[in-house]
Amino acid sequence: MKNSNSVVLVDDHELVRAGICTLLHTVDSIEVIGECGDGLEAIAMVKRLQPKLLVLDISIKSLSGMEVVKLISNQSIPVKILILSMHNNVEYVAKCLKHGAHGYLLKDAAVDELEPAIRNVLQGHSYISKEIDISLLDQLLSTNQSATSLLDLLTNRQKQILQLIAEGYSTRQIADAIYVSIKTVETHRAHIMARLQIFDVAGLVRFALQEKLIH
Repeated sequence: MKNSNSVVLVDDHELVRAGICTLLHTVDSIEVIGECGDGLEAIAMVKRLQPKLLVLDISIKSLSGMEVVKLISNQSIPVKILILSMHNNVEYVAKCLKHGAHGYLLKDAAVDELEPAIRNVLQGHSYISKEIDISLLDQLLSTNQSATSLLDLLTNRQKQILQLIAEGYSTRQIADAIYVSIKTVETHRAHIMARLQIFDVAGLVRFALQEKLIH
């Protein structure tokens, strides 16, 4: 009989994944039944193994953690999702929860925070890392703001730069086109990647296609 507290772990850094697995093995009644570091593989693994909980890093290969959450939610796959992230951007946390995540745990949280995070999510409750501003998060979650697009996290200038990046323009070409310095473009690009949690150009292109910024 399958363990009711079965877990699939997704993180594209093998050492980090191994460390989390080691911690999970010390938690009573928790069983890690699968692990990988790729978004597409994660979705296939969840469908095949049917775990109770998906512990999901945001920054992974092929699909971002956010894209995985959206696909799982859209396909009504019955699994609880605990997000792992280095970033404590409250707007991003709100997006994850609105898209279907059940908890958000910062990677630099104390080790003893992992077990209660998992227990709470498995029991049907939410769990947010202690360093996240809960009052601001509650305000964001209580609004009627649509959760359909991460573009809401970007300024108009950042959307413009994202579109140009996705269309294949170089940093210098973008700077010349919008009359700013190369350093300004690089700063905007870093902010775009941090807000979307997408850290490669191919991922930005996929996102721009998905959001119909380019065709």
